[in-house]
Amino acid sequence: MSMSNDDILIRLRYALDIKNTDMVEIFKLGGIEVTKEEVLKMLTKSKNSYPNEADNDGDLAQNDDVVKCNNSMLESFLNGFIIFKRGKQDPKPGQPDRQAMPLKNNESMNNLILKKLKIALALTSEDMLDILEEAGVIITKGELSALLRKEGHKNYKECGDKYARNFLKGLAVKYRG
Repeated sequence: MSMSNDDILIRLRYALDIKNTDMVEIFKLGGIEVTKEEVLKMLTKSKNSYPNEADNDGDLAQNDDVVKCNNSMLESFLNGFIIFKRGKQDPKPGQPDRQAMPLKNNESMNNLILKKLKIALALTSEDMLDILEEAGVIITKGELSALLRKEGHKNYKECGDKYARNFLKGLAVKYRG
């Protein structure tokens, strides 16, 4: 089953122990205004996202109690997270403001997650390999490099949910363990 943006947000918030008020601030830094209540609704698992779970589970909300996190919201959150962790970066003189590349599909979202978290947390490739290893995934530096490349590059490789999920799991081990 592929990860939804809501699931990614939930896992990321847990892994890095981000407080609700910080979530609101991070979205704001990324250019989206959300309330604490809307953030809480994004972080609530909906019944439809886990069809095999029992209906009487108290943690699962009715659909009208859930705010869906779309690709642009998640991308804004990741951009805001970079600013939250590293500060705002002014463009160099003569350089135009960088425009965000619109995502084509959810597969490239996984690549984007790895890239943006690498920047936000100031991780080296070795750090990322260690984080994946914490989650039981061993990949080579070359494979990681292919996941971090720009889409369209001849060595670009789409990051599957397995890598993204395990990277978030490894972050939880590193930052919470």
